[in-house]
Amino acid sequence: MPFFKDLRRRSRATFSLTPSSSFNANDDVLPDKSSSTLDSPIPSLRSSSVSFLKSNSPDLPFPHLSTLSKLNGNGDGPQVTPPQRPVPIGSQSSRSNGTVHQKILLIYGQTGDARQHSVDGNITIHHSQDSFPPITWPVYESHFKALVHLIPGPNKLRLEFTSSKIQNPIAHSSWVSINYLPLVNSPPLQLAIVLGSDSDGRFDAVPERISREGNGLETAIRKFRMAAYMWQSFTGEQMYRNKFGRRCFRFEEEWQVGTLSLRDAKSHQMRNEAKIHIIRCDRTVNDLRNLSVVGQGGTKSDASELFNVVLEAIKRYFGTGDGQMQYVSALMLDTHWDIGSQKITCHAAAGSDGDNIKLALFGSYALQSYPTAMEEVVTAFTDCTRTDTNFVANYRNECGSNWEAVNSGIGGHLRSIGRLFGCRNQESGIMCGDCILLNRSFTIREPYSTRTKAQGLRLCLNEDECNWHRLDTLRFRFHACFRLPRDSPPRSDDSVQVWPVDNGKILITSSAGIAFIEIYVDNDEICRSYLEYVDGDSGNNGIPKQIALTEAEIRRQTPGSTNKKRKIKLVIYSGILSTYTIDDISKLKSKHSTAKLPTGQVGYRGNKLGQALSLDSIPEQLFLECAFIQTKLLVSVKVYHNGFIYGLEFCYEDSTSQVFGHKNSNSTRSEFVFDTRRGEILMGFYVKMGRQIDGIGLITNLSRKSAVFGNGNGRAGHTLIPPRGYSIAGISGSVASCIEELSLIITR
Repeated sequence: MPFFKDLRRRSRATFSLTPSSSFNANDDVLPDKSSSTLDSPIPSLRSSSVSFLKSNSPDLPFPHLSTLSKLNGNGDGPQVTPPQRPVPIGSQSSRSNGTVHQKILLIYGQTGDARQHSVDGNITIHHSQDSFPPITWPVYESHFKALVHLIPGPNKLRLEFTSSKIQNPIAHSSWVSINYLPLVNSPPLQLAIVLGSDSDGRFDAVPERISREGNGLETAIRKFRMAAYMWQSFTGEQMYRNKFGRRCFRFEEEWQVGTLSLRDAKSHQMRNEAKIHIIRCDRTVNDLRNLSVVGQGGTKSDASELFNVVLEAIKRYFGTGDGQMQYVSALMLDTHWDIGSQKITCHAAAGSDGDNIKLALFGSYALQSYPTAMEEVVTAFTDCTRTDTNFVANYRNECGSNWEAVNSGIGGHLRSIGRLFGCRNQESGIMCGDCILLNRSFTIREPYSTRTKAQGLRLCLNEDECNWHRLDTLRFRFHACFRLPRDSPPRSDDSVQVWPVDNGKILITSSAGIAFIEIYVDNDEICRSYLEYVDGDSGNNGIPKQIALTEAEIRRQTPGSTNKKRKIKLVIYSGILSTYTIDDISKLKSKHSTAKLPTGQVGYRGNKLGQALSLDSIPEQLFLECAFIQTKLLVSVKVYHNGFIYGLEFCYEDSTSQVFGHKNSNSTRSEFVFDTRRGEILMGFYVKMGRQIDGIGLITNLSRKSAVFGNGNGRAGHTLIPPRGYSIAGISGSVASCIEELSLIITR
């Protein structure tokens, strides 16, 4: 019976699933089985993909989707006949559940084969046991994007597709399982709304908005919280696309009336959601508004004073102690559009990663356009209502309509958060100003833009979205706020050592590992080339502790810089994001980087620790006799110290000694004795330093460490150990009343 053979063939094609396998390294979250459509009339049906933060995957079933035409509103979409029934929201496989660590997850996918049967409709996401109200998201040309709310533990979600364009429409469902594991082992990003001492807690809004949703503090809290979860879902998506797994920053949460769903707010449903701190400055609203004034075109006064006032208020509020770090994203609620002067007052778009407070500060000029809940996200990004400058600002002419104001506000604040996490200006992405395209990450279709005077994209696919630059995601990968439980503990030693050695090589070592290197040509302020040593999401154990480079290799990485007259600057990042800068690589290998040893060989100096500040500071170097005379056996090292290190005395078995620095008669003398019977020798030093050498410890080849002599509570800790294949030949530095600078001289 040919008919039944053909039917069986079609059925197998429809319901074929890849075999179950274990979780992959990047914590893939994949959908479960789709409901059956045995009587589907489509001859060659393939399961459609629902991709959860997965980009450029080789096993996506529709590689042609990236070439779909993105026509504007004046063009015609692809002419396809809609199917008689909805095609499945099928799964790629039945692999085990994945785990995520964020409450709101950004997902995207397709309903069926967009090439053959492009269809519009809606996806409604239902939560198991009705743990969260169902929310409907639009489907255009078989593509959809959605935000999913998760509760701790397993989440069984039902995705239900409906379309009015299909004859005799029926709903088609697919199930997705996602495990949500909240994390508490990383510092949170705190959320704060900052007001003047006499502020009434109201923000700029048009009368229609005020009558519909209000413009008071409670509305501001709901909008700010929703924006924060959008930052988190967007950043989590970007980290996953960059193969860094399910990692993102977290928020401090508290048990309160939920606001992420409109129905929660009406029913007073209690949920654990991000806490918004309300902080009042010691300045009045008028004082704050006079501190920072921004013109319509973006010209601004110096906002540093406003930033400092807010920073002091936040310090008082959180009461941070010495060494206690706080990461705070703050919204200035008293930002105001002055119609008479056509200026925005009390606004600052600034981020700082210094001090114990890492602060991202942004104004509320676009707050009225923000969504207050998940149900309003699509509406907010498709609202073409023109901006009424009688009431609100059109900042830098980026906010000509409501949806563009959302991009400018939420995206601009996200850029300030990038600065909080240490990001710099980039040649593309959020830190380049692409935040005005933020809508494309949350919606499939883009409306008319007053900024470009053109109709937006018909389909917003992955390649059209804004993103975090690769260098930004590399910073996030090793940032404390993005830590996962499987990451190795952070090291206290943040030192990076650079060793110019023979054959034109430059050795770079760090006990925390080398993560990536930024390359700057001439006086560029933006990094256009870089080297990375990160093996996906394998953790700090996957990055090398020693690398070798040559100047020629580095110049080949940078187009147009093979000419040696062009200055190359390197910024080296360790696995805990400590940095070391080489201002000019061509000057690294100079006469100051080498030393002639007593044997006639060449020794190589590493980079110096400390800083020679005293006027009477003189350079000094010492070659250890035990490194060149076989009969010389180093038996101990005496350290002369109090709050600083005054001198090091190297004592030999024949009762002779060598001194680096000097013996201070008023200092404390401590001695570390080597176990020479076991062949113990000096391998290096552990140095505590501020501007000078505060404390020092000794490290041996048997992994034994002495106590830190001097000030063991000094600030930064650095390990001075020769790279593999080299040994200590001596030490050099600068000495005044105490040792101010210290470096090793090494030899093969």
